Amino acid sequence: MQARPGALFPPPMKLFQFPRWTDRLRPLLGLALVLTPVYLTVLFAYGASAENLNVGYEPEQPVPFSHALHAGELGLDCLYCHNTVEVADHAAIPPASTCMNCHERIRPESPKLAPVRAAAEGGLPVEWIKVHDLPEYVYFSHAPHVAAGVSCVECHGRVDWMERVRTVEPLSMSWCLDCHRAPEKHLRPRDLVTDLDWKPEGDPVELGRRLMAENGIHPRTDCSTCHR
Repeated sequence: MQARPGALFPPPMKLFQFPRWTDRLRPLLGLALVLTPVYLTVLFAYGASAENLNVGYEPEQPVPFSHALHAGELGLDCLYCHNTVEVADHAAIPPASTCMNCHERIRPESPKLAPVRAAAEGGLPVEWIKVHDLPEYVYFSHAPHVAAGVSCVECHGRVDWMERVRTVEPLSMSWCLDCHRAPEKHLRPRDLVTDLDWKPEGDPVELGRRLMAENGIHPRTDCSTCHR
């Protein structure tokens, strides 16, 4: 009995073919392969430097301003210098005139204050080095955090103990998300946000839950909260 043609050897399977319109994507894919490494290089070189991500980063400033003296020993409130944190995204760096409000009478001739005096007299502003410097692709606003009762100490530590400000928290995405998912651990009454020495009476988590309910605090965790 003669076998039918092809019975022993079935026809080969047809290979999958991409639709014709995908040919138009080939130039774009090539461009993406070229630009992606360039983008990542710029991102990590300028937007997320290793210094900004390291806990303990403590740059030397052009003027040796001591938070331990001013905020700690003398008891200056954070809002005297950083007077925009309640209404703006950024915590303002005080102008030289704010410094000279006191230093016109207190050690006015100190050589350490030479850059401040020069700036107050119309010269170039003091070039302070930013310590807590988030990458450009991250959106963060001080105002809603302060309004919710998140103290300065939660992110910046006990600056009133620091001769020179340094980073004490990683300020990473996972660190921020941990707080947004469990904010009750980090809340206090709004009028005590700048009281860095404040300690709650009783269970701080229970207080945080009560403040969440009273003030309608429900932090978002979707991507667009920080990446806009």
